[in-house]
Amino acid sequence: MALDSGEVVLALQEMRDEGHLSDALLRKAVRSIDEADDRFNWVGVYLLNEAEQELWLHNYMGPGTDHAKIPVGTGVCGRAVAERTNLNIADVSAEENYLVCSPDTRSELVILIRAGEEIFGQIDVDSDDEAAFTEEDEMALISIADKLAEQLAAERR
Repeated sequence: MALDSGEVVLALQEMRDEGHLSDALLRKAVRSIDEADDRFNWVGVYLLNEAEQELWLHNYMGPGTDHAKIPVGTGVCGRAVAERTNLNIADVSAEENYLVCSPDTRSELVILIRAGEEIFGQIDVDSDDEAAFTEEDEMALISIADKLAEQLAAERR
C-alpha cells in the first residue's frame, strides 16, 4: 500500500475547517503516514525551536528514541534545517553525522515543514530497507508538509 497524500491533505484540511489546531493536525499526519506503508518503520514530526536552534520531537510512531531534541546541524534532521533542504538518505551508514535511533534503520527521508523561507519543522521517516524512499514518497510528503505549514503559519499570525 502506498501513501495517498491527497487523502491525507483532504483530511487535514477538513480538520482545519472544523477548527482543530496544529497539535491535532501534526498527530493525524504522523499516524496517517505511518499506517500508509510497511516500509515506514518510524515516522515523526520535529518542530524547530528557533531560539534554542534545536528540533524538538512533537510526536512519533515507532520504536522509542533518545533524540527528543536535536541541535540544528546535527544528524540528518539537523542538517536538513541547516541546509534548508529536504534529504533522502539511501544508506544512513554512509552518513558521518548520523544519529542512530534504531540499529535496524537503513534509510531516512526528511521533509521540511516550511512556508517560503520560514521553517517550522520537519517530517522524519525511517525505514529498515536501504534506499526505501522514492521521488513519489518525497512528493507525497511535501504536499502533507505544505498543508501542515499552512496551519502553523496561520497560528503564528
